Amino acid sequence: MKTNKLLFFLTIVSYLGISSVFAQSSINASGGDILTGSNGSISYSVGQAVYTTNTGTTGSVAQGVQQPYEISEILSSIDYSELVKDLKIFPNPSTDVLTVNMYNTNDLQLDYQIVDINGKVLKAEQNIQDETNINVSTFPSAIYFLKITNQSKEVKTFKIIKK
Repeated sequence: MKTNKLLFFLTIVSYLGISSVFAQSSINASGGDILTGSNGSISYSVGQAVYTTNTGTTGSVAQGVQQPYEISEILSSIDYSELVKDLKIFPNPSTDVLTVNMYNTNDLQLDYQIVDINGKVLKAEQNIQDETNINVSTFPSAIYFLKITNQSKEVKTFKIIKK
């Protein structure tokens, strides 16, 4: 009788202990495995709410979040299609100098504006060259938008991260 009571008590305690243990969880819309190999694996989830960022001397990695470079593309003329293919902005994220590199085959007069998240124009230049360096070292660390325009028509907008 004493053994049965002890066994019943241990069963109840272990059930209560196991039922209150939770593993990592998140509510995801979708997910799956991209790559699995001998050195590790890569998986993804859509709707992940928590992530961490690891920063080192050569860069940073944000686990659990996709990092897009480009936010929009507006082509208002067929003349821009060839230019947009060759338009590159680097390095992004940047700490001091941002480079705009392109091959302007149509000799368009291109301008740029750097705009903050509130829409305030912080820096602008007209008639930029095929390779233009933009000094962003005085900007505080934040997210900015680099708008490339031709005669006030938007060619392309990039999201720029300033470290």
